[in-house]
Amino acid sequence: MELKLTRPIIFFDLETTGTNLQHDRIVELSYIKVFPDGRETEKTMRINPEMPIPAEATAVHHITDEDVADCPTLKQVAHSIVEAFTGCDIGGFNSNRFDVPLLVEELARVGIDFDCTRCRFVDVQTIFHKMEQRTLTAAYKFYCGKDLTEAHSASADTRATYEVLKAQLDRYPDLNNDIPFLSEFSTQNHNVDLAGRIIYNNDKKEIFNFGKYKGQLVSEVFARDTGYYGWMMQGDFPANTKKVITAIKMRAK
Repeated sequence: MELKLTRPIIFFDLETTGTNLQHDRIVELSYIKVFPDGRETEKTMRINPEMPIPAEATAVHHITDEDVADCPTLKQVAHSIVEAFTGCDIGGFNSNRFDVPLLVEELARVGIDFDCTRCRFVDVQTIFHKMEQRTLTAAYKFYCGKDLTEAHSASADTRATYEVLKAQLDRYPDLNNDIPFLSEFSTQNHNVDLAGRIIYNNDKKEIFNFGKYKGQLVSEVFARDTGYYGWMMQGDFPANTKKVITAIKMRAK
């Protein structure tokens, strides 16, 4: 079904040096601009991020330092990006949480205050998640073909969870039927504390997963900002988190 538009909408995606909105940089921007009369314009540009591209980022998007060495910097193409986006609604996949905030942050870094307050944002991922439920009831129906009639009772939910896992093992041959594999596979972050406020980076070192020091080494932050540990200990953090940061601080001594 073709979109009914009253003004252009621009679908875009970013490839970046990472996922930190404050510190990571754009290395590629692609967009398709769709006009109300059905016309489309499409463009992809590589951008020199003026910083090394981490290996883990290259492993995802396959763009290397050499690929962007001779490409323009963001400052050199920023005005053309703003010109393309101005007057448009904006669409993407997980764009409301990542691509839009990062693009606005990057433009601000080169001195452009991109006003998107009048834009309407269409996040296709959010539509997907709302239309295709990600609940235990939906999973039970999908994998087991049964209705969870007593949803949100602890006993029924526990039994359904167990049955869903067994059905997943039947459905997906790539899932190894052993707990270490399943534990690793179902982990989104390598948490140090249970709440996931502190996680391991790729070097197995503890970093913050929140706040102004997100992505930075805990030990280095505590050494540099001597009051931050005390702020956390006095703050509304779980006891387990406070135990973990205390252990890191004591180890540094």
